[in-house]
Amino acid sequence: MRQPTKEQIRDEQLLSRLQAGHDGALADVADAYGGKIYQLAFRYLRNKEDAEEVVQDVLYKVYRNVAAFRGDAALSSWIYRITFNTAMSRLRTARYQRAQQEDSSLLNGSPDENGNTPRFEIADWSDMADERVLRSQLRKRVMRAILALPAIYRAPVVLRDLQGMSTEEASARLRVKDQTLKSRLHRGRVILRKQLADFAGGLSLHHAFGTS
Repeated sequence: MRQPTKEQIRDEQLLSRLQAGHDGALADVADAYGGKIYQLAFRYLRNKEDAEEVVQDVLYKVYRNVAAFRGDAALSSWIYRITFNTAMSRLRTARYQRAQQEDSSLLNGSPDENGNTPRFEIADWSDMADERVLRSQLRKRVMRAILALPAIYRAPVVLRDLQGMSTEEASARLRVKDQTLKSRLHRGRVILRKQLADFAGGLSLHHAFGTS
């Protein structure tokens, strides 16, 4: 019988810790897979900033959906599939934005012989996506800030605000008293708000992640 490789053993441990909500598990996933996620995303997007944002988006999706992962494939395969889908979604969005810009140029027209540029009155739909774009940008900023939190505050924030656990569930998972969890959660949120104070007018984590 073939012995599991070091990578397989590591992934099994990572998956177990992620699903158990262990402190620091998300940061370990970022350490193990952040570079590979970036390389894969950059291969499709050919843009450093877009690839970096895909990394944050993928880490968020992994942590958000890890409870539903049944191990039908290797953890690495699952992460790379999420990366591919996220990169493709971003690529389609980029292509759409370029198409809109090209359409706008066409509609604005070229100057006539008198130097006047004809303009066409059309409905502006761009504002409809503003909230979605803002939420996506804020979510990425929040993920980076969460990863930078001290471990003692990161776990309560992840369990309550990312995984949507109740106070009782989160305190039981971390084996601390409810009041202790509330105190650490409050402190973690205060740190995050300070770090995000210059962005989105102080929207809450619930607005960022679309939770209730």
